[in-house]
Amino acid sequence: MDGEGSTMRRIRFYGPTDLAMPLQRGRAIEIVERFDPEALPTHAADLIELHNVQQFVEAGLFPTEYTDAQRVRAKAHASAIRSIVARGFANINNINIRERIAGVDYDYHADLLELLARSGAFERCDSAAMLSALNATGVKLRTMLANKRLVRAYDTQLRDTLVSDVRNAEHLIRKHFHGDYINEIYLPGTLTPADARKLLEGYVDSADANLNYIELIETAPVRSQTGVDAKLKLRAKRRKEQMTEEFFRTNAGINTGCEVRLSDTQDDPVKVEMDGMVATFTYGRNWLDDTLDEPSILNNFQHLFGFADLSVLLIFPAYPADLGVLERVLATAGRRAYRVGVAFHTADMISLLQTRFYHHYLASKGIDLEAVIAWFFQEYLPEEFGALNFSFTPSGGGSSYLQKARHLFAEMESVAMQFSLYAENGELDRDLLAITSDPALYKELPSLLAGKYIYAGEGEEISGILHTIFSDQSGLTYINDVLNAESTAELIIHNEVTYSDFANYQRPVVDHLITLGVLEDTGTRVQFANPEQFLILRSLFKTQACSYYHLSNRGRAEADSMVARGWMTRRSSLLTPAEASYYNYFLNKVDFDNGPELRNKYLHGSQANGEGELAHFRTYIIALRLIVALVIKMNDEFRLADEEGRARD
Repeated sequence: MDGEGSTMRRIRFYGPTDLAMPLQRGRAIEIVERFDPEALPTHAADLIELHNVQQFVEAGLFPTEYTDAQRVRAKAHASAIRSIVARGFANINNINIRERIAGVDYDYHADLLELLARSGAFERCDSAAMLSALNATGVKLRTMLANKRLVRAYDTQLRDTLVSDVRNAEHLIRKHFHGDYINEIYLPGTLTPADARKLLEGYVDSADANLNYIELIETAPVRSQTGVDAKLKLRAKRRKEQMTEEFFRTNAGINTGCEVRLSDTQDDPVKVEMDGMVATFTYGRNWLDDTLDEPSILNNFQHLFGFADLSVLLIFPAYPADLGVLERVLATAGRRAYRVGVAFHTADMISLLQTRFYHHYLASKGIDLEAVIAWFFQEYLPEEFGALNFSFTPSGGGSSYLQKARHLFAEMESVAMQFSLYAENGELDRDLLAITSDPALYKELPSLLAGKYIYAGEGEEISGILHTIFSDQSGLTYINDVLNAESTAELIIHNEVTYSDFANYQRPVVDHLITLGVLEDTGTRVQFANPEQFLILRSLFKTQACSYYHLSNRGRAEADSMVARGWMTRRSSLLTPAEASYYNYFLNKVDFDNGPELRNKYLHGSQANGEGELAHFRTYIIALRLIVALVIKMNDEFRLADEEGRARD
């Protein structure tokens, strides 16, 4: 073992897959080989190191050249080590605790508490002796709160410690609201909701508050047991606004945004220009003037403004694939938070500006966008597909934007229910609709098509394929300073990469993908074996779904094969789960606590009025965007179902 003064070089077992395992394994085996069962260490650091060494042996992490006899001897030593570690910690008591654990390094603190708990030290030692010794050794409160038996043994004392400093509110925030905090946190049973409320309130007002944690309080659900009520949420909201304003007062930041313009001379429907981080979309007046009929107006949302991709999957949801590395690692998200990043905010900003622009442009031509939506349900669906009895009532021309927003949310819920009843029954019975009062569940809206969407299965094989091919964290993205890319897919598609280009440690992964039929080695380059398969995999990674009926016949055959292999599943719904989550984020609290909850607030009359009509106008534009996107999805459903029906006939 290493001496007490060299704890930084001590053995630490992080698991068999840890990158440092090979180096640590050699030193661990060395300690096992020179282990003396007659020598009983007394200092906790020595005992903890033996405990970690024992785990290497029990995991079977021996050198490849080890003989069977050496393995048997090492395992026997591991058994003796376990006994010595137990005896060493069993001898710790009130009198010697401070001396025995003094100087234990930070990396060993969690193990220290676990071994103290196993030995019954928390029951043998009183709180004054134990907590004083742990504090002297530098064991942090957050580490103590991760040990259930310690918290239970010293409940009252830990409660007093928690409430003594408002900064300790961060432990409550991690426990109740933080979505990515991986360590369990146990709070003292004597900590009351009133204690929690006081701590959180003090934290919101403190000068040292973390903006990310303030935002977690703002978006936390109202629950008495966590200390969060509406007043605290409002307090956190105002504190966040204050902190944000103060930050940008002293930090210039980066100029980002978008502009929308109308050109009288431009022949192209749209031109996009970038000036740094600012995008400018210029639309040709000639194109817009020539597309003023109802079908063309709705098509412009889908194709000109790009509300959906070629498979009619909406571009708006916060897809995990769009999150950058820093957004994934550094962002602080709540347990029920909708994880958004730069890509989401960019699409949200651009589409809102496009909707606002088009709404004004159409109004200048005497066209009400809501009337176009009504045309879709009341004229287009019955005439084109024989879908009768659908209705949509535009808001009145003299209504305020508050009234328009409320009305539009109600009408959007109505058409969602109308489509649901039609898909379930093959017709829309208005009497049945009249007695259906449940709110629309966007994740449960049915489809007119069987197995409409393809989703990745739960097996490790398909998740490994998607990660290796498309993730920026894949081990195949970098070969050298010339051959590298953001993903393996980009590397292979944009470069002629031969098998020999890959490093030795990368080739087993390439071999596995070749065996699975994802890649192939032609002799001159490594490439994707099946274009249809690649397109499906790319869609699964990018949008978490693939639209089966938008695939070619060869694509459908490949999808069927992938389903048969257990890589994928097919399910039916109007919206993909990602699209439905997007609607729930904006409209309600079904899935998330950090959304604007617009439908609930406006229909219940609890919307904020501080910004006046301008705030209601923005909400109205959001509602228009949501219902237009819903129209795009429904139109795709009817069109595909009609095509499939004709193909069967």
